[in-house]
Order: sequence, then structure tokens, then C-alpha cells
Amino acid sequence: MEKKYFIGTHFESSSINGMRRDSPVSEMLDKQSLIRPDPEVSEKSPRRRFTAQYKLRILEQADGCDKSGQIGVLLRREGLYSSNLSSWRKQKQKGLLQAMSPQKRGRKQKERNPLSQQVARLEKENQRLKEKLTKAEAIIDIQKKISDILGISQNQADESKS
Repeated sequence: MEKKYFIGTHFESSSINGMRRDSPVSEMLDKQSLIRPDPEVSEKSPRRRFTAQYKLRILEQADGCDKSGQIGVLLRREGLYSSNLSSWRKQKQKGLLQAMSPQKRGRKQKERNPLSQQVARLEKENQRLKEKLTKAEAIIDIQKKISDILGISQNQADESKS
């Protein structure tokens, strides 16, 4: 007696290709058919990258297509667009070996100037010395004002030092 089970959108019988219900193979097949794939879809699929060898191989296959519709079949099979072929042909004609390999996306890294660290250090030291000079000038101004208040002339202070 065959039992019918509802799996997915159709009924399947318990005997698979004449196998008995209690065989390990039929149990394994039944369990595999009951397992459902994960319905979760990733947010964004990873971007495809094509190697230079792949691009050249596809261009050779496209150039070998004689009959109408063969290029379309090739593009559908590989999951490509006709714009891929045209851009790859232009790159091949220009002889750009680097253009045939995948390019890294995003901002280009700036070349670092080897003297930039030294310039930054010198600018920092210059700023520190300017601040020190400003403090020294303020102290000298205060000393001049005190000497004026006390009635000590600057010339007398200079003569006593000598």
C-alpha cells in the first residue's frame, strides 16, 4: 500500500521508483525533499569580477559565433550583457593589459610625499616657538612697565650689567 504525502506543490508516494518505504535510501530522499532552502536573501549580492583570461576566452568564443543568435546564447549562458563584449573589445584594441583585469573600485590612494612628515614636524615646532616668543614679548612688556612704575631707567639697568 502506498501512502501519499503532500510535499511542496504536489503529492508524492512513499515508494520511490519501486523501493520499499523502509529502505534507507528512500528515507534519505524523503528527508531531502522536506528540507526547504533558506528564504533569507542577502541584502546585496557581491559584485562580479572578471579576470583577463575569462574576458579573452569569452571574446574568442563570441568571435567564433557564425550563425545568428549564437552570441545571444553565449551571453545568456554566461550571464553577460552585450555592453560587456563591446567594452572588452575596446580594451583589447587599445592593448590595455591592466584594463583587461578587474579594477579596484573607490577612491584612488594619494601618493604620500616622503617629506610630509618632516614638514608637519617643522610646522609644529614653528608654532611652538611662536607661542614661546609671544610669552617672552609679554614678559618683556611687563618688565618695562614695572621699571617705568618704579622709576628705573632701562639705560641704568644696561650699564650695571656691563
